[in-house]
Amino acid sequence: MRANLRASVKLTSHSFSPHIHSACTIRSSSSFSTAHKEKTFFQPANKDQMITRLCNENKFNEALQMLCEQRRLKEAIQLLERPETRPSATVFSTLLRICIDNRALEEGKRVHKIMKCSGFRPGVVISNRVLDFYCKCDKPFDAQNLFVEMPERDLCSWNIMVSGFAKLGLIDEARKLFDEMPEKDNFSWTAMISGYVRHNKPECALELYRVMLRDENFKCNKFTISSALAASASIQSLRLGKEIYGHIVRTGLDSDAVVWSALSDMYGKCGSVDEARHIFDRTKDKDVVSWTAMIDRYFGDGRWEEGYLLFSCLMYSGIRPNDFTFAGVLNACAHQTKEHFGKQVHGYMMRIGFDPLSFAASTLVHMYAKCGSVDSAYKVFKRLPKPDVVSWTSLINGYAQNSQPSEALQLYDSLLKSGTQPDHITFVGVLSACTHAGLVDKGLEYFYSIKDKHCLTHTADHYACVIDLLSRFGRFKEAEEIISQMPMKPDKFLWASLLGGCRVHGNVELAKRAAEALFEIEPENAATYVTIANVYATAGKWTEVAKIRRVMEEKGVVKKPGISWINLQRKDYVFLVGDKSHPRSKEIYEFLGELWRRMKEEGYVPAIDNVLHDVEEEQKEQNLSYHSEKLAVAFGIIATPPGTQIKVFKNLRTCVDCHTAIKYISKIEERRIIVRDSSRFHCFEGGSCSCKDYW
Repeated sequence: MRANLRASVKLTSHSFSPHIHSACTIRSSSSFSTAHKEKTFFQPANKDQMITRLCNENKFNEALQMLCEQRRLKEAIQLLERPETRPSATVFSTLLRICIDNRALEEGKRVHKIMKCSGFRPGVVISNRVLDFYCKCDKPFDAQNLFVEMPERDLCSWNIMVSGFAKLGLIDEARKLFDEMPEKDNFSWTAMISGYVRHNKPECALELYRVMLRDENFKCNKFTISSALAASASIQSLRLGKEIYGHIVRTGLDSDAVVWSALSDMYGKCGSVDEARHIFDRTKDKDVVSWTAMIDRYFGDGRWEEGYLLFSCLMYSGIRPNDFTFAGVLNACAHQTKEHFGKQVHGYMMRIGFDPLSFAASTLVHMYAKCGSVDSAYKVFKRLPKPDVVSWTSLINGYAQNSQPSEALQLYDSLLKSGTQPDHITFVGVLSACTHAGLVDKGLEYFYSIKDKHCLTHTADHYACVIDLLSRFGRFKEAEEIISQMPMKPDKFLWASLLGGCRVHGNVELAKRAAEALFEIEPENAATYVTIANVYATAGKWTEVAKIRRVMEEKGVVKKPGISWINLQRKDYVFLVGDKSHPRSKEIYEFLGELWRRMKEEGYVPAIDNVLHDVEEEQKEQNLSYHSEKLAVAFGIIATPPGTQIKVFKNLRTCVDCHTAIKYISKIEERRIIVRDSSRFHCFEGGSCSCKDYW
């Protein structure tokens, strides 16, 4: 035991060698005084020698204190275990604090054991430190055992236990202790109320908050108020939130930044974004969390432009955005296909030197991929030191959606070689890539590997993808077999995939079954009525087409208006069907008229069978010629130099006629035209589309 101890507290000659070498090197220089050299280079050695000397003189508490100062926990505990050591209360307290800071459970248990075995009788302060240690190390029942044994407890003892149980989700145990407390303070109430909020019991939190208000001995502090506001936000009770706001004003807490932030959060989560902004503007010393929360509230409420504008204000405020801020804005850019704004955010991130290991970097890949700029997404991806599964998946899905299936599958192989474990979403991209590459059997192999090789469960999205894969190539029997064996009920995406395949291959009976299932799931979705009507029209079943049109009229189902937009010089230009609001609409319509003539010369035949309105054929052609994506494409062509790539976005799935027409336009105008509809990206070039006429 003595030999072991000496080894632990004395430095060996080997451990001295770096210091000796440094000292000898510096002695040869005349630029330092001898005293300075000794102070600088022999201080570590002197401390170890001093610890050894103190131990030899049986001054163990002084030696322990020095080890604690150097945070040499294991050596301190070894010295503590010597039978002749008689640690002071200060030493025990310091050691326990180090154990708490490092969440060192085993070392802390040894300290507690030594405390009990040495005959040391801890006072309430040291006992509270042990309670705190066990709670912080997620051992609340060990703390409870000590709590029961304590001969003396103070308010701090009770608070530690209530807070410890509440933080760990043992709410019933926390409440039992809370009710047994002989006295309570603000910390007690806040710990219990915040515990209810943290563990999804907002009603209990508000009930306890009301009880507290009835006790005249207590005055709410900012933390209690913030917890109560969080509970109101959780149940989205604006009325209760406003009641709490009234209490805030009456008690004079309306100048605290913490309270204002919680109040703004409550209004935002209760749907009162304008009131949240009012509170936000009145908040002094706003931090990045407040800014980020307010920006996200705008995005969550669909008020995109206000969110972007507030982010711009943040960049000029002197407060540096964090990863959550960047991720929120970039996700909004991806959702809105605001690539030009996303590029500005990317540039700002580069200027301030963002962390390439952060999740914001992964969001950059996602943003570019969703905006159809997979080359830019790939460049960002290649700069990531350690791409996570989100980055891999975003790029795989980007390649798949942009009709680059080979690149998507090659990237998936690279993902596996990197040792990264794919997740459920990864396989959505992989299966989609197989669909667009025509790799049916390979796609089935990937589908079954999800469960057999990667030990993941098949999701509804996986089933929708594999049905899309099979039905696209007319393998309906296999598709029906998989549907019959599904462990969950088929969802709308699966039936829509099946219906799309039936439209391509003219499978009327199966299309009818898929449509009926979709009518039950979402009876107001006009897309189902239009698609099944197209199937009937292609098959020459005009009586059925008339029935579908009649049902739509009876149920008041109206096809959602198609909206297309194009971004030129950082400005979005939006078009509706037959839109003439654009300043250059006369040019656009004249250009389309000329295109219409040239397209017909090339062999274009308008798909008037898909126009459900009961009008003359000439009117049907006219209705088709002014669809929103055609107007956007035409504007893009006349507004840009020859050969410039055109990128158009649409809120709905592109119709058959527009798809055919844009193929002709890409050939006539010798342009690469990209159209992203609600389903995927279509890349038109030289008279063909990357989707191979299936979408």
